[in-house]
Amino acid sequence: MSIQASIETKLAAQFSPTFMDVANESHGHNVAPNSETHFKVVMVSDTFLDKRKVARHQAVYGCLAAELTGGVHALALHLYTPEEWEKVDAAPSTPNCMGGSKK
Repeated sequence: MSIQASIETKLAAQFSPTFMDVANESHGHNVAPNSETHFKVVMVSDTFLDKRKVARHQAVYGCLAAELTGGVHALALHLYTPEEWEKVDAAPSTPNCMGGSKK
């Protein structure tokens, strides 16, 4: 199973999201082709009700502990309740990579 598929499966099982988008953004970084090291997760779930952003992030980090210790270098998280999502209707864009040897 790919790392992306593992992330999607685990998040869906633990958070029952009403919306989820897991994007592999590794191609925009200084990594080998077809890498799975940089991800952006946009997720909307009722499980985030009454939880501050830090607690939401900690819950996702706990769910994806194996992936975070096994090759995932970066994980951008945009976590919303359904009410919050209605107000923003889109996660922020990912900035261009400024690190590595790409200069």
